[in-house]
Amino acid sequence: MSGNEQDLIKEAFETNWIAPLGPHVDAFEQEVASIVGKKAALAVVSGTAAIHLSLALLDIKSGDKVFCSSLTFVASANPILYQGAEPVFIDSEPDTWNMSPHALEKAMEEYYLQNDLPKAVIVVNLYGQSAKMDEIIEICDRFEVPIVEDAAESFGSTYKGKPSGSFGKYGVFSFNGNKIITTSGGGMLVSDDVEAIERARFLATQARDPASHYQHSQMGYNYRMSNILAGLGIAQLQVLELRVGARRKIFNRYLKELGALPGISFIEELQQTKTNRWLSAVTVDEDITSVSVKQILEHMGEKNIEARQVWKPLHLQPLFEGNRYFPHDDREESVSEHLFNTGICLPSGSNLTEDDQTRVIEQFKEALQKAVVNQVVL
Repeated sequence: MSGNEQDLIKEAFETNWIAPLGPHVDAFEQEVASIVGKKAALAVVSGTAAIHLSLALLDIKSGDKVFCSSLTFVASANPILYQGAEPVFIDSEPDTWNMSPHALEKAMEEYYLQNDLPKAVIVVNLYGQSAKMDEIIEICDRFEVPIVEDAAESFGSTYKGKPSGSFGKYGVFSFNGNKIITTSGGGMLVSDDVEAIERARFLATQARDPASHYQHSQMGYNYRMSNILAGLGIAQLQVLELRVGARRKIFNRYLKELGALPGISFIEELQQTKTNRWLSAVTVDEDITSVSVKQILEHMGEKNIEARQVWKPLHLQPLFEGNRYFPHDDREESVSEHLFNTGICLPSGSNLTEDDQTRVIEQFKEALQKAVVNQVVL
């Protein structure tokens, strides 16, 4: 926490603005819209809710196709199912770990020939790193398909000087407890289409008709953020750059201490971008290190250090068995599959102390050394 949250929560109680509306909500929406450079914003209960509303605004329904990054958390694709539509998954490319423009173009061309183009493309900015938006926008514009930019993990990042989340028809942010800033739970939908955001506001408030009584002509959702949580958000925005700076410092130390080790690689910052380094992710080449991701994670766990594999690609999830998937190229193991099999997310919290980080680095090295020792013994 920044230290100012308590004052804003107290103000909400003293003024009796407890419900999912009020001055904090209005101010939080206005500040995020200003930071991102969009004309309008809507504060909601989660990033997932924001994605769902964006698909509803695009009139996506049963039988429609939606292209989506495969290497991401399931929340990026679940709203496609909420709408009864069919997700088609797109592989990553090696530079950013994000949606491959090459794979996207292949998918677009195939579905264009079938006269079955997607109604939207959901592009995810993984671990804070922006996708190659210029290439992706060019492809989507050529086929006249709108972009939903899932910037849940990349608030505070930039691409060619513009804020992450500002490139699509709709941009989506998450303020979940593990994000770069948090409202404990929450999200935001942003757009330059002011009328569309007002439409989303209507849908997010149970789609109540403008009548003197409770009247509903269409289905709505209970997605509005409370005034109390919005107060948290306002206080958190005051330290956004500090949070980004802290995460980047943590990443740079990991890179310095571990990046030169044989078989260890870090995701590089794409030229003309600045990533918030939400999570510091590393890949391990088992052929060089003689240690597997599983062995490293087990060792770290034994030392009470939580590290995790990178996201399991959605096309490999049982939930999406049978859905189409377009790989980046013809290699036997696709890019997203390779990253899942070799990738580890290290502890990256903004409040990670130098001593904590030293312990992570030492235990990571010990896991590698233990494998070498075991190999010699065998």
